[in-house]
Amino acid sequence: MSLAQVAAAARSSAALPLTLSVAAVDVDGGGVDADGGGESVGVDDMVVLPVASASKLLLLAEVARRLDGGELAPEEPVEVRPEDVTGGTGLLARLSRPGWTVEDLAWLTAAVSDNTATNALLRLVGLPATVRLARDLGLEHLTLHDRVRDERGPGVPPVFATGTARDLARLVALAVRGELASPTASARLLGWMRANTDHGLVPALIDHDPYAPGFPEPLPGRLLVANKTGTDTGVRADAGVIVGARRVAYAVIAHWDVALGPSTERAAVHAIREVGRALAAWAQRAA
Repeated sequence: MSLAQVAAAARSSAALPLTLSVAAVDVDGGGVDADGGGESVGVDDMVVLPVASASKLLLLAEVARRLDGGELAPEEPVEVRPEDVTGGTGLLARLSRPGWTVEDLAWLTAAVSDNTATNALLRLVGLPATVRLARDLGLEHLTLHDRVRDERGPGVPPVFATGTARDLARLVALAVRGELASPTASARLLGWMRANTDHGLVPALIDHDPYAPGFPEPLPGRLLVANKTGTDTGVRADAGVIVGARRVAYAVIAHWDVALGPSTERAAVHAIREVGRALAAWAQRAA
C-alpha cells in the first residue's frame, strides 16, 4: 500500500457529480507538501474550495501561537457577547456558565466545533491575524473570511472560509513536526485536535483508538487520529493526522451542488471514507 493508492481512491470519485480534493504527506519523510522532499500525493489539491469548520484549525493555530508567546494566557477570561452567539454546531450557546477562558473556548472549538466559541476567539485575535499567520506559514489560499453567521445575506462574505487541501494538509504537517511557531504551540494544537468528537469522515472506517493516552506517540498495533472536520451546505472537509507505523498528515474536501439531492451527499461521504481507508493502510505500513 502506498500513497499512490490514496490518489487512486480519490480518483475513483471522478465519475461522481462532485469535486473531491485530497492532499496527503508522509510527515516523517522530510516534506510537508507536494513540493517537499517527503512522499506526498495530491489530487485536485490546489483547487480553492469552501472548507467550512476545518478552517478553524488556522484560528486555533493563532491562539496556540499567542499562548506560547505569552500574548494570551490560558486562564484569561473572555467575554462571550451577544453578537458571538450563533446556532449550528456547539454547546456554548446552550450552557449556563457565565465565564469562559481562552483555553475553554479553544477546547470547545476543537472538540465540538463550537461556533459561539469560535466567534469569541475570532473577536479576541482578529481576522487579520489569522491571515498573517497563514501567509507566514506559506498557506497562500487558506483564509477565514468572516465570523460564523446563522444566515449569509448581502454585504457579508458568501462563505465562512475557503482553502485548498494542500494548505490544510501542510498546516497539520507543520504541527506534527513541531514547526508551527514552536514545538509547544504545535503540541497544543494537536492536543486540541485530538479532542475532536467527529470521526464520521476520514476516520470512520479506520480501526483507531480515539482515547489512547500518549498521542502523538505511536501505539503498537493500533492507529491514532487527530483531526478537525467541517460541514456546510454542499461541503464536507476533514484535515488531520493518522499515526501508525508512520505519520500521515492529510486533508480531504468534497464539494457538490446541493440541487443534486441527498444521494450526492452520501456519495461524497462514502468517497471521503474510502480515502481514509487508503490513508490508514499507508500509515500502517512500516517505514
